[in-house]
Amino acid sequence: MDKKTKLTTRDMVYTAMFACLMTICAWISIPGQVPFTLQTMGVFLAVGLLGGKRGTLAILVYVLMGAVGLPVFSGMTGGLGKLLGMTGGYIVGFLISALIMWAMEAIPGNRKWVLPLSMVLGLIACYAFGTAWFLVVYTRAKGAISLAAVLGMCVIPYIIPDIIKIVCALVLTRILKRFVK
Repeated sequence: MDKKTKLTTRDMVYTAMFACLMTICAWISIPGQVPFTLQTMGVFLAVGLLGGKRGTLAILVYVLMGAVGLPVFSGMTGGLGKLLGMTGGYIVGFLISALIMWAMEAIPGNRKWVLPLSMVLGLIACYAFGTAWFLVVYTRAKGAISLAAVLGMCVIPYIIPDIIKIVCALVLTRILKRFVK
């Protein structure tokens, strides 16, 4: 097997650690239609510190742990019902964010501006996917709702906290990067 595609024990340990970190970040939450959590910061830290491949793998492991029913999502919940529910699109959106960050790491390289920009673009993609998902699921379950109403419930209140999470993730990534091989 090619060295570039093979996962080492260290890769698997980091992947597991960051899947656990995302779980802890999810448990720190303020309930709401879409709960306020630190999950997005966990996503940004995973990809920022581990790189695209291992970071995306950690997020995939996290999503799969929740899909099989482990209580890793906000409110200590899990299961396919949660993933297929109104807020499930935001959870799946974490994976989309990671893929965008990985692509930006691979294409423009590791310049200073790439990581912050990739985090912002990943967050926008997560918002877009999660909002579209929420709109569809909400409409099927409760009736029609406007895009403006969904944005008011699911995006606008989270913009400033998520920008703060990006800044925190960038600072922590710069501080901790030297410790992660």
